[in-house]
Amino acid sequence: MRGRGRVRVTLRAGILTMIVVLSLGAIDCDDGPAQPGDGPAPPPAGLVPLTDLAGSYLARYEGGLYPEGQDVPPDDHLTAGLDRARRIHPLDAEGQPDPAGRIVFLSIGMSNASQEFCGSLGIDCEQQTFVDQAIADPRVDRDKLTIVNGAQGGRTAEEWDSPADSTYDRVAERALAPLGLSEAQVQVVWLKAAHARPVVSLPSPGADAFALERNLGEIVRALAERYPNLQLVLASSRTYGGYAITDLNPEPYAYESGFAVKWLIEAQIRQERGAGVDLLSGDLALERVPWIGWGPYLWTAGSAARSDGLVWLPSDVASDGTHPARPGVAKVGELLLDHFATLPVTRCWFLAGLSCS
Repeated sequence: MRGRGRVRVTLRAGILTMIVVLSLGAIDCDDGPAQPGDGPAPPPAGLVPLTDLAGSYLARYEGGLYPEGQDVPPDDHLTAGLDRARRIHPLDAEGQPDPAGRIVFLSIGMSNASQEFCGSLGIDCEQQTFVDQAIADPRVDRDKLTIVNGAQGGRTAEEWDSPADSTYDRVAERALAPLGLSEAQVQVVWLKAAHARPVVSLPSPGADAFALERNLGEIVRALAERYPNLQLVLASSRTYGGYAITDLNPEPYAYESGFAVKWLIEAQIRQERGAGVDLLSGDLALERVPWIGWGPYLWTAGSAARSDGLVWLPSDVASDGTHPARPGVAKVGELLLDHFATLPVTRCWFLAGLSCS
């Protein structure tokens, strides 16, 4: 319990068949990896990946990605997600079913999200990013799926929490429209958002994790309004911040952002079970907003391997210790690809030749 208190296009027979991507860019940063010893060495005591946290954090915040310490969605939530996945079909620009239409999979978030999803240089996705790996993977759908990077450098959670935010206008004008796509065709979003320079950690009632949970709920409702056919939001929290040499988003805030995502998802689960609207996340009724689940969980305690072997090394981060260097980009890209290729609510539309029916 909480106890709160490069556009890349391939044409075949004149028809767009490959994944199409436009990056809106990331903030400028030195991509050179941090040197061993840069930044704080071990993470603060008690920071255990949520997927490995058998007990609780600070003796009050339960581990696991989903309720009751589980790392997979409970049956009722999974059933609801599969129902939403079955609604994902190619749509035309007006949002109407069309076999020749597109399924748009969009990223939303800040610089790290942009760099990991597609990259920031030019208009072609950089090598080893998620999209670059997806394009190279023969399993990924090449006939109906269009992947677009809407994440933007320097755009924190507060700049996505209203449907009137200019960040959404930039996505529409600079990412979707040039590709002949519309907001009505967006059906899946990968969301990775954070605050800049948090200063209050758990268990304070004013902790950034609580504020981020509130913003994430607002973002989900904004997404539902901007993208009327949105069915799924897959949310990820930050990577390890223990190498940071700035106050942009160090530990324990990077770690605690995982609780914000966890609480958001649990709020929707509880509301659908009749517990009422969560005071922080707000109204997340499935009749009004998309289904929310985890994207890949990206945090691990630096070089200390979590149970699945994931480590986050000084070589994985740029010189600021916060943004990913090339090895980190490749690592997150692989996690994204594996997650969407295996998750029951995503693999049926993400991979070629499958059906969600």
